[in-house]
Amino acid sequence: MKSIKIMLAAFLIAFSINEAFALPRFALRMGARCSDCHIDPTGGGMRNKGGWHYSYKVLPLIAAHLKTNPMDDHISSNIEIGLDYRTQYLYSQQYGKTSFQKMEGTIYTDVGLTDKINVYAQYDFVNANWEGFVIAHILPNESYIKAGTFMPDYGLRIDDHTAYTRGGDLGYLFTVNKRQGLIFDPRYNITGVELGYNVDDVGLITASVGNPVPLDFNTDPTYTISAQFNPVVANSVALMLGASYMNFRGPLIYTPLPSEHKINMYGGYVGLGYKNFTCKGEYDIAADYETVGTNSSAMMLEADYRLIKGLEAVLRYDRFDPNVTVSNDEVSRLVAGFEFFPYSFVELRPQYRFQWETPSVKNDSFVLQFHFFY
Repeated sequence: MKSIKIMLAAFLIAFSINEAFALPRFALRMGARCSDCHIDPTGGGMRNKGGWHYSYKVLPLIAAHLKTNPMDDHISSNIEIGLDYRTQYLYSQQYGKTSFQKMEGTIYTDVGLTDKINVYAQYDFVNANWEGFVIAHILPNESYIKAGTFMPDYGLRIDDHTAYTRGGDLGYLFTVNKRQGLIFDPRYNITGVELGYNVDDVGLITASVGNPVPLDFNTDPTYTISAQFNPVVANSVALMLGASYMNFRGPLIYTPLPSEHKINMYGGYVGLGYKNFTCKGEYDIAADYETVGTNSSAMMLEADYRLIKGLEAVLRYDRFDPNVTVSNDEVSRLVAGFEFFPYSFVELRPQYRFQWETPSVKNDSFVLQFHFFY
């Protein structure tokens, strides 16, 4: 009984942490880039003026209208604020349990020191997690230098960490002492430096170096390189093409590896947007991830369709293979649901998750998330 309670608690944790990340399909649909809607050019976190107005006017079924005091995310000419609050109801078929829980309570602030230099900070009160950095757009073509604590730029930064190309189920859900996904738990970040180079108006190339544990001289730095291009074809079809590479040393922070060793992770992703339809996919290989001398793979495919203004149908397939040379050790999942934005800065997200693994276990789940943001 005690072990079941521990597993149930871990299950709740695995679903309770969510990222305040952008949805790449919005960029595909609009033929835009992450930097068009977010302070951080690599996406995620606080929305800039464009992202705030998209959330306020364009995204919801019914947009808020205040005639006397128009809404704004500025508290002064050079200071912006924002927030993300999430809570959810979930049901686990495996344990026959339901729960309501708090997921995220993040506040953001951005201070413009000059036209090209900003100080950015965010803090999640629920998960006691923070990021903070200075970003200076002082390189040619609005390219930048970023220094501080941040998540490295790798892969498609979708806003659901349970996708196996992100953080997966944190090693707790369904399979004891096994990871089911890559390392990008929303709490994972590095302290270091990132350079970003804008390729005209259609691409961004980044390179970063830093440590996941500050002042840890026993751990070699993590190196990440990423490139993304967002061409628009014939003014109607938007494409997304990207590739990433990351080199880091284990053990990981949240899931122990055998002995410390170098891990190389690399992958690519593509996306397409046409009118109300978008689709995207990512595939990654992680060498020496589970054990030395073996390769693991992670895959994500997602299709989205905007049914009406404010209502999106989403279908996603995830797959994680801890050892590509071994059969029947894979786990996979189909996520089917909707994302409903009934009013400005309000989102409801019902999902049903079909889970498959060997040996077979009845472990489907239902999630209803409530998201309030600004």
